Formats: sequence, C-alpha cells, structure tokens
Amino acid sequence: MIERVSVLLGKFLIWRVRNVSQKHFVLILSFLVGVFSGLAAIVLKNSVHALHVFLTSGFTIDGQNYLFLAYPMLGILITVLIVKYFIKDNLGHGVSKILYAISKKGGYIKPHNTWSSILTSTFTIGFGGSVGAEAPIVYTGSSIGSVLGRLFRMNYKTIVLLMGCGAAGAIAGIFKAPIAGLVFVLEVLMLDLTTASIIPLLIAAVTAASLSYFFLGEGAEFTFHLAAPFLLDNIPYYILLGILGGFVSLYFTRSVMFVERHLGRIKNVYYKWAVGGIVLSLLIFVFPPLYGEGYETIKSLLDGQADAVMGTSMFYFLHQNNWAVLGFLMLLIVFKVFATATTTGSGGIGGIFAPTLFLGGVFGYSFARFLNSFGTNLPTSHFTLVGMAALMAGVMHAPLTAIFLIAEITNGYGLFIPLMITSTIAFLTIIYFEPHSLYTKGLADKGELITHHKDKAVLTLMRLDRVLETDFISIQPTMTLGQMVKIISASKRNIFPVVDVENRFIGIVLLDDVREIMFDYQIYDKTLVEDFMSLPPETIEFNEHMDEVMRKFEDSKAWNLPVVNNGVYMGFVSKSKIFSVYRKVLNNFSYE
Repeated sequence: MIERVSVLLGKFLIWRVRNVSQKHFVLILSFLVGVFSGLAAIVLKNSVHALHVFLTSGFTIDGQNYLFLAYPMLGILITVLIVKYFIKDNLGHGVSKILYAISKKGGYIKPHNTWSSILTSTFTIGFGGSVGAEAPIVYTGSSIGSVLGRLFRMNYKTIVLLMGCGAAGAIAGIFKAPIAGLVFVLEVLMLDLTTASIIPLLIAAVTAASLSYFFLGEGAEFTFHLAAPFLLDNIPYYILLGILGGFVSLYFTRSVMFVERHLGRIKNVYYKWAVGGIVLSLLIFVFPPLYGEGYETIKSLLDGQADAVMGTSMFYFLHQNNWAVLGFLMLLIVFKVFATATTTGSGGIGGIFAPTLFLGGVFGYSFARFLNSFGTNLPTSHFTLVGMAALMAGVMHAPLTAIFLIAEITNGYGLFIPLMITSTIAFLTIIYFEPHSLYTKGLADKGELITHHKDKAVLTLMRLDRVLETDFISIQPTMTLGQMVKIISASKRNIFPVVDVENRFIGIVLLDDVREIMFDYQIYDKTLVEDFMSLPPETIEFNEHMDEVMRKFEDSKAWNLPVVNNGVYMGFVSKSKIFSVYRKVLNNFSYE
C-alpha cells in the first residue's frame, strides 16, 4: 500500500512539474494549508470549550468549588502521560519550536505535531491549565505547512513560507482576524514581506478565517462594538498605560522565565508535575478566573460586569465593594504569571498568547477603574482592549500584531490611535530592559534566532562544519626546516598548522615566514619549526556561531583562521569559502 502511494505521488509530481508552474502550485498549497490550519483551530477551540463546560457546568457563582483543586492537576497528569508514553517527544513552547525549526532544522517539523499539540493542549486547558490554545494551534498549522512542503518536495524557502501560511491560518481561524494572522507571521516568525510571500500568506489567512466564520458563526473569542468615540483628552492616560504596560510585560516575562527555569531543574517528571500542579491548583481554587484561557473574564470586563469575575471564589461576598474588586483584579495580575508558568513548567501544553491578553485586559480595566475612583471618566472597555494590546506588544514584542488584532476584534478602527500609542510605548519600554521576547529569548541566547536582519539570518542558517577546510598539512614543532621544506613542496597551501603528538593546536607557519630562509641549506638541520612558527590573530571554536566567526574575521583582518575543538586542531575556515557558501544560502533563504 505504501509503495503504491509512493508511486502515485511520484507520478503526480512529474505531472505537476510539467503542467503547473512553481508559483501557481505554491498558491494551491497555501490554500490547502489555510483549510487544514483553519479546521485545526476549529477542532481545538471546540474541544477545549466542550471539555471546560462539561467539567464546570455544575459550579455555582456564589460558592467555592473544591474540584478546582483536582482538575488542573488531573489535566496536566493526562498530558504528561500522553507525551511520555505515547508521543515520546518534547512539544515545548510552540512558537519557539517553529523558530528553531526554521533556523536550525531546515523547516522540518515532525509529522505528529499536526495533531499532538491539539490533543495534549485540549486536556491541559480544558481541565484548567492557565495557558492559551493559540501557540499549540500555530505549531499545528506550521507543522501542516512543513509536512505538505516536504511531501511535495518543495525547497527550504517554500517550506518556510508554507509554515508561515499555517501560522497565519491558525491565528486567523482562532480570532477571525486574517490581517492579524498575516502580521503575526511577519513580525513574530520574521518572514520577509515580499511579493512572493504576501499572496500565499493572505490566501491561507483568509481561507482559515472564512472556514471559522462558516463553522462557528460571526462571534469571535470576544467581540466588542465601540459605543463611545475615542477622545483626545484621554491620550495622556493611554501614554501612562503604555509605560506601565511595558513594566507589567517585563514582570510577566522575567517571572515566567524564572519559574520555568526552576521547575526545569527537577528531572523527575512526576515530581515536577506534583510541585507545579499543586501550586497551580491552589492558585485556581483561590482565584477561579485563572482557570483555563481566561476569555470569560475579559468578556465580563468588556461588558462592565467586573463583579462577576469574583464568582465561584471565596471572595464573592465582596463583589459589590469597589476596592475589593480592584484588589481582586490586582491579585489576578500578580498570580496569573505563576499560574501560566507552573502550567507549562510542570508538563502542560499551551502558550502565552491568551495569558498575555488576559493580563492586559485585567490591567487595562483596573487602570481605568482605579482612576475613575478619583473622579475621572475613562471608558473602562476601551482601556481593557488597549491594555490587551499593550501587553501583547510588550510580552510578545509584536506591536503591529497587537494593533491589528484588537482593531479586527472591535470590528473597526475607532481605537486605532490609542492602540498605536500604547502598543508602541509598551514595546519601547520593555525593549530597553529585555531585547528578546519569551518566544525568542532562549534561541537568541544560543545564537539560533532567525532575524529580519538578512545578513544575521543567513549566518544563522550557515554551519561551521559546512565551511571547514581540512586539506592543510599539519606539522610538529620539533620538525627541522629541511623536513618543513619537503612538506612545502608537496602542499598546495601556504599555511601549515603546528600541532603536538596529540593533535592539539600550537600555532601556524606561513609560507612568508620561511620564504627567505627556505633555500639556506646550511640551517636545514639546525632550525626547528618552533623557532619560526607564530600564533594566529584569532582561533575559532568548533561550536561557535557564524556571526561570531565573522566578527573574528573583521577584528583580525585575517583571510584564514584555524578551528579547534577543546584545543584539538580541526581545520581552517577562509573568508572566500564563507562568502561562497553565503551566496548559496542567501539564494535559498530569500523569497525574491
């Protein structure tokens, strides 16, 4: 059966090459990726919602629900067992995994990721894990693009483009926001905006959004129609919201990394699950709005029903007290970070997209309500939405995605000016302290991050072992000049690495160093290599990244530098070889 399918696929590929141009076939594939990623988004959102409703349908608004102590731990345990015994792979942070696949794995994502993130995140989030479904869906969409690209024998740049189509379709399908899906890919996944990429991305995003409208109706995650106009008098408050939002984003980013780093030190998966799960369950029991994605809380705030946020908690009897409500909301901001980090750190699968929107919405609403307590008349719904954009811009380092997502959610651009002001200021605030987002921090620290800087992006894709030259003849420091001359006559190189008996690098001999004495036969047996060898201006470690290699070439002004691995000689790298490989990689990397 498999052989027959392979034969049919081969015949189809031959027919396709003869009858369908590459450009048109990419458009067809982008449409298919949009269909599948849109359907994946629909399946996951419905699954999470159905499981959430099933588990919490009997809860009362004015009473404590002790099942909150059990649900989150159970959901994460199911996820851990599925990953450990069934999937047997590290799913990790979805967007970070996509960026790593683009930069280091040639766009390869394992086929099981087309469904495994959906399955595991359904149990994590449906049972109360305080994370979002967006990152798993984005990972799923990109996996679909990667699999289809490899199935039809596409090259690297086309596979990456299809991965972007899957991500755009995922965001567009979840929020019914095709422009936000497109901008997310350009801003977060860092694909180039070119004529060759924009049309496929648009096709995928519009296709997924259309499917979402068809199956789910016009309602999005949360919809809001502006009832009051934007007032210029409120601009100073939006500026202040942006500044504070940047610092809240910094708190979120640093705290999540701190908690995940400490949980990551626990090697036993069940002990890690127990520690993180207990903390998460206690937090959700005390603060029920931390359960799941938290979009119901945002809806309540947009509808002006903040007292409902305190429902099913031990504090519900205080729901009519203004300062009690504000205090409750501020505690949500503080502890949402820990709920999110313990969910992912203890083995749950989910992303930071929804927690960021939750945190931003609660912060924006609290900001406006606090000031209104002192006589201002700020529209809390507007500040809820703009606060969401501020935190997205800060945490995800994606101000454009934040602006367009909230603009599309509100079905208009009435808040476009405050969205731009607040998102920009929040982004500029956090970028001063934290140059990388949660998505990119780990990759950037390892030098594995694709960026919009074309030179750095290409260098990231290059590997040192691909430019390493090993046809240099090694010599030892105890060799005589006479022995050295014989080696020179047999070599096509003018550089000779000097190594000891264990092949550890000691220095180099340049042909220019011996040119004046190589014909003086009287000193052949008296002069040793160690007498005229020298040290290179720089040495390169075998595990160094190419941007650091290029920096050493620039600083040293050298054309050839030796490569060592913990002191052991490996070969040489030359500028000319790097430039030659660079041109080839650039051709494969560019969309034009």
